Amino acid sequence: MRARLRKQWQLSCGRMITLNMKLLKVADGVAEMEMLVQPNMINGHDVCHGGYLFTLADSAFAYACNSRNRVTVASGARIDFIRPAKLGDRLLARAQLLHQGKRSGVYDVTVSNQSGEQVAQFRGNSSIIGGEITTLEVGRKD
Repeated sequence: MRARLRKQWQLSCGRMITLNMKLLKVADGVAEMEMLVQPNMINGHDVCHGGYLFTLADSAFAYACNSRNRVTVASGARIDFIRPAKLGDRLLARAQLLHQGKRSGVYDVTVSNQSGEQVAQFRGNSSIIGGEITTLEVGRKD
């Protein structure tokens, strides 16, 4: 089921293709994504624009909070920029569930560069708004 769900989300998510983001892992309450910093992402200070870092972290957060097969959206998020990401950096966003209540969840996403240096810290709040995202068909193995 998770493989099929990942494929559905990847195909429907144009920004992943445009920004060269790759989904590396999805498991219960966790997700990992990577993105290569490209020339069009560089701002006037010769570093990656913070909006791209937020988008990468937010995307990993979205996969993590929907990984439990419940329709879940963000109810809030913040990001702290710790060090600049530069042209050519390969960024890794690791999202992890910290707490899940009946409807509300809290997730942390750490964004680091290819040297393992932390670039940003993101905290997302989630809200479950519906039932299952997809149902597993009887007899089907995914």
